[in-house]
Amino acid sequence: MTKPFFPVILAGGKGERFWPLSRKERPKQFLCLDGGSRSLLQSTADRLLTLAGDWNSLWVITAAVVAKGVREQLPQLPSDNLLVESEGRDTAAAVAWTSLEIKKRYGEDAIIGFFPADHWIADLDKFAGTLDAAIELASNKDAIVTLGIKPTFPSTGYGYIEQGENTGSFNNLPAYHVNRFTEKPDRRVAETFLSTGRFSWNSGMFVFRAGVVLNELHKHAPEIIEPLEKNGPSIYPQLPKKSIDYALMEKTSLAYVLPAEFGWDDLGDWNAIERLLKTENTSNVELANHVGLDTKGAIVYATDRNDVIVTIGLEDVVIVRDRNVTLMVKKERTQEIKQLLKTLKEDSRFTHLL
Repeated sequence: MTKPFFPVILAGGKGERFWPLSRKERPKQFLCLDGGSRSLLQSTADRLLTLAGDWNSLWVITAAVVAKGVREQLPQLPSDNLLVESEGRDTAAAVAWTSLEIKKRYGEDAIIGFFPADHWIADLDKFAGTLDAAIELASNKDAIVTLGIKPTFPSTGYGYIEQGENTGSFNNLPAYHVNRFTEKPDRRVAETFLSTGRFSWNSGMFVFRAGVVLNELHKHAPEIIEPLEKNGPSIYPQLPKKSIDYALMEKTSLAYVLPAEFGWDDLGDWNAIERLLKTENTSNVELANHVGLDTKGAIVYATDRNDVIVTIGLEDVVIVRDRNVTLMVKKERTQEIKQLLKTLKEDSRFTHLL
């Protein structure tokens, strides 16, 4: 690596599509979804520490409601490296505030990377090599580098990045100027994207120099960066709620993409469990005591392994038992869990379940 690297974990998300396991005080990033001993947040910190070198270089930004949980899960994280949002304002504000703080401490040439807390990475060596390439690119160019995931199927749930002109090779990986970002396309458009070989999935992971991103925020998102510079984080609740993609990446001329192949999943809903754990020899994915008769394609999860879930004649369903709630949903409708939670919020009998 050419310069010290400061990875930042974005840990303020709610993970609502993993309800009832993911709840307000225990969001998705605190969960061990693969049945292991390390949570998604802890696994993200583990792989980034290898790149950062030590805990003093690792940062986390999170929401006030889960800050205590972050401290419990990452006790080695220096308190000054944990930024707590008084109110969530999406990723543009998070990137702006953290970049300002890192610039104050380490200068405008500090290399910063932003990483969601709830992603799964298969090949850690390839991931590290891709990050080395992104750091090299950001060190040598005024560049906001995004890691693009080479698509394996025509997903309608991911955003896409179209690569333009080749801008050279970094750590033996080709880098491209970004032509455009496209939000979740329909199936026909997604199939067209794949056929060209020029598109990557948008991973939501970014690398840049502090000064570069702050200058671009001044150009394209002054309504976010200027109040923060003038007032500090006390202004946070008044900032506009915008994603970094919408506020900056879709507008800047300094966007570059590194198409990457290190095995990736954004763990967006319960179906991700099947992608991670399903084998050819099993009819179902079972993280529970499950007894099934004529049941196939099911995802079965229970937090209390003393609970027994019994099924007869079910196919392609998700069944989750957590404390006082049991969820049963067809796999193709798991995206509607967020809609269900809105219904629960409106009924005082059920708000304690959120």
